[in-house]
Amino acid sequence: MICYDRTNLEKAYCEAKTYVLNSGFQNEVNWQARISFNDITESDFLREGAWVILNSGMRESVIRKYFQELTFCFFEWESAQKINESKNFCYETAIDIFNNDRKISAIIEMSERVCNIGFDKLIECLEKSPIDFLQTFNHIGPVTSYHLAKNLGLQIAKPDRHLVRLSNVLGFEDVQNLCSMISEDSGDAIPVVDIVLWRFATLKHDYLDAFLSYTNYSEFPNSSTCKQSLQVCWV
Repeated sequence: MICYDRTNLEKAYCEAKTYVLNSGFQNEVNWQARISFNDITESDFLREGAWVILNSGMRESVIRKYFQELTFCFFEWESAQKINESKNFCYETAIDIFNNDRKISAIIEMSERVCNIGFDKLIECLEKSPIDFLQTFNHIGPVTSYHLAKNLGLQIAKPDRHLVRLSNVLGFEDVQNLCSMISEDSGDAIPVVDIVLWRFATLKHDYLDAFLSYTNYSEFPNSSTCKQSLQVCWV
């Protein structure tokens, strides 16, 4: 077992965050920092649910090009009832912009379900078991459920491939443990830590080696080493 000073992990995170902010993503980080689950509205849930459904299996930069136009097709996510009452119109206008029947249909089905169960009941289900509940929606799976939970302001990190690789190399059991420790030491919420590390990984092709270099440990395992080959603890 090799133990490292966790203050150096926080320093590495701060370096990564500075890089992300200086690369023009301050608004993205600030948006995530403002999101609070206690303040989530029905409109927020519909918008973020649609965003996650559309992003599933696709590059975020591609979906961003279409999302504003699609927002107008769904009455700017005003309410599930309004979308449900005009679902044929919503589908026909949206499919002309983004030709993916499964994803557009999943957004409409999500709105129908919110309309049927009611927003108060939806919030109650999210409070009790957010990941399991979100996976009951069409096109929300084992990874995208974490993505949506994070975007709704829940203190949950998304186990996407970049963060999984980083947590493995750093010796953490999972992404949630990595982001939780950094959150405790930095004061940033877990979703903020998540989005900073994720964006850092998308900006630097050598993000694993870059982040490790920020820890100042020359003897730390390189990006090809996983946690199974070296037991690591942070104290």
